Amino acid sequence: MIRHIYRRRVRYRECDPMSVAYHTFYLDYFEEARTEALRDIGLPYKELEDSGIIMPVVEASVRYLAPARYDDMLEIETIFEEIPRVRVNISYTVRRENEDTLLATGTVVLCFVDTERGRPIPAPKAIRDAFSSEFSAEASGAPEAKA
Repeated sequence: MIRHIYRRRVRYRECDPMSVAYHTFYLDYFEEARTEALRDIGLPYKELEDSGIIMPVVEASVRYLAPARYDDMLEIETIFEEIPRVRVNISYTVRRENEDTLLATGTVVLCFVDTERGRPIPAPKAIRDAFSSEFSAEASGAPEAKA
């Protein structure tokens, strides 16, 4: 399992008139967290795109449990539970920094697509290798969550 923590502050423009983070921004938070988690394991999304691979979202869900508010510092945890094949299943938790209360949970499923053909493809070897390396490091006792 790969776990990554991404921290970001709720901006004023993301809030409704009651200073509550508007629900659609959680998908943006997930995207930011996922992008940084991939970068952290050596897979910057820009390099994947430059190599002719895109990863469109094919499924997404969010469960809202408590409100995030303007200026809250959030911790979005990204969890990869398995090495990707054709799809990448990702789970998320959202909390305020230094608090245990869950604000939201979610899942996103991506697939690998060859931009030249516009067709789904199996995860490229470089991606499988990067994930395998991280899973091996975690199994050997390396820290689970990266920030």
